[in-house]
Amino acid sequence: MKTGLAVLAALALGVTALPADAAPKRIVIVRHGEKLSPASLCGLGKERAQALADQYLSPTDPMSLIAKDPPAAILAITLHTLETARPIAKAWGMEIATNKLMLTPIHNNRHDNALINTQNRKVVADLLENPRWHGTTVVMVWEHFHIASEALEKEFAGEQVTLRQLLKLDQVKGVPGGVPKTWPDDNYNFFWILDYDSPTATIPSRFHMVRQYFKPPHDNLPSNDWGAPEGRPANSGCT
Repeated sequence: MKTGLAVLAALALGVTALPADAAPKRIVIVRHGEKLSPASLCGLGKERAQALADQYLSPTDPMSLIAKDPPAAILAITLHTLETARPIAKAWGMEIATNKLMLTPIHNNRHDNALINTQNRKVVADLLENPRWHGTTVVMVWEHFHIASEALEKEFAGEQVTLRQLLKLDQVKGVPGGVPKTWPDDNYNFFWILDYDSPTATIPSRFHMVRQYFKPPHDNLPSNDWGAPEGRPANSGCT
């Protein structure tokens, strides 16, 4: 199954879609795998990427979150997220449109964060306005500061910079304690799943978190509690 490459290419180039009733049925958000450096994932992160493709985001595995609801697109935003998304896209026979943020290492500084902020806004605007996404499932492999970070939101006060802000997750009802304001540094092992009841919706009707518990041969991957240390092996080489 091939994704809409023309639409994704337009998104990568920052072309704004025409406003329409277009909210997807579901958005599945997952953080990229563990890092070796600004340029690549470590061995643990690469294994997590493959494990996602083999199990939770597989087209065939019984534990897949999306096997019965094939994604319309698998989106990425930076080099780490692209490396994580590639095995998933390969499993589905899909391609990922690239943007300039995926072609060079990104650092956690104001300049690079501002670049990601801009792309974040473009992606969300397209998801909620482009009719191609109406009724679909979209997988977003993302960078955790730009999923949810209270610190980033304060640094860019007055702007919409995180998915939590842009997708209005603070307004989702029925979430005990509310949607977390920050995605913890040590958590690589959760999904955020957003469901929309209507294509005209601007706020998800439901939000829930799914913890990754991989089965063999990937059952060595850390699965720490939300906000708890990852507990990765000392010799993992991950930063």
